[in-house]
Amino acid sequence: MTVEVTRSDERSRYEITVDGALAGFAEFRLREGRAVFTHTEIDGAFEGQGLGTTLAKGALEDAAARGEGIVPLCPFMARYLRRHDVPGARVEWPES
Repeated sequence: MTVEVTRSDERSRYEITVDGALAGFAEFRLREGRAVFTHTEIDGAFEGQGLGTTLAKGALEDAAARGEGIVPLCPFMARYLRRHDVPGARVEWPES
């Protein structure tokens, strides 16, 4: 099984594929040097395989490596960031 996380700036999202098939995505908006994550979704056919975690890790690490601040509006991304360290990440928590 080949799992890959890629960034699609045209679609404003990170995509995760399994053997070339789209399994899910994490939508974001670029705002003044920040990646604002708004929604994460894994296709039902791929649930229960840990792909959401793999997608979050890949997307957040890539955004941090690009020097983008991270704003987790998406509850899944926020939960991931509370539980895992992302090297180099500048997290800007939204106000409640």
